[in-house]
Amino acid sequence: MSKYVLALVSLFASLHLQAQNIDKADFQEPNGGSAITIAVSKYDLEEGNSFFEDAEDLEKKGDFNEALTLFGKAAFEYNAVKNFTKYGQAIIKMSNMHYQLGRFGDAEQILLNVAIKNYSKMGSRSGLMNTYQLLGKVYLANSKYTQSMWFYTQQGILAKQLKSNNSYIESVLGIVQVKIRKKDFTLALRDLKTAEWLASSIKTTQYKGQISDAREVIANKTTLKKS
Repeated sequence: MSKYVLALVSLFASLHLQAQNIDKADFQEPNGGSAITIAVSKYDLEEGNSFFEDAEDLEKKGDFNEALTLFGKAAFEYNAVKNFTKYGQAIIKMSNMHYQLGRFGDAEQILLNVAIKNYSKMGSRSGLMNTYQLLGKVYLANSKYTQSMWFYTQQGILAKQLKSNNSYIESVLGIVQVKIRKKDFTLALRDLKTAEWLASSIKTTQYKGQISDAREVIANKTTLKKS
């Protein structure tokens, strides 16, 4: 079974749609052929929004399994009404719920086979940029450093194209985390200086804590290496 099929199976399994949520209508072929049964969602955009809002409430409470189910239902409704922006948001949320539950493979498949396809079809570079960042994060958590580095780099390339300074800094900090995990501490420190300079150039202290934490981790690890 291809990865694409597996991703779709994972996606629709997460939806947990009940039979009562579907109205079925039979349409007869013009020439008297066999009946064609078409499943039509009875929900609309507002229903999708309701699922999404309830899912976010559950996410804040840490109930990631239930949140995943509702984000899946929201994704189904958004897709049905062809609101692909909101569909993408729900898909990203589904992936993040899998990530929070430690299901890195499921998170990866949704991002690769659903989110990227959706944003590519939309022509949304910002959507792709954010998806690449999440893939970098997922691969890092799953100790797949080559893939993580590649996606953080792709995020950085799109961030430059979109002139998104914050996303570019975040891509550099993501790469720093990969290099720390790979024990490339000298290169990680060099990238940290780049991130620090970039943050200073746009006058933001948003990343001060992340940069400080990364420096502390590197210092501790290099000290242990010398001892």
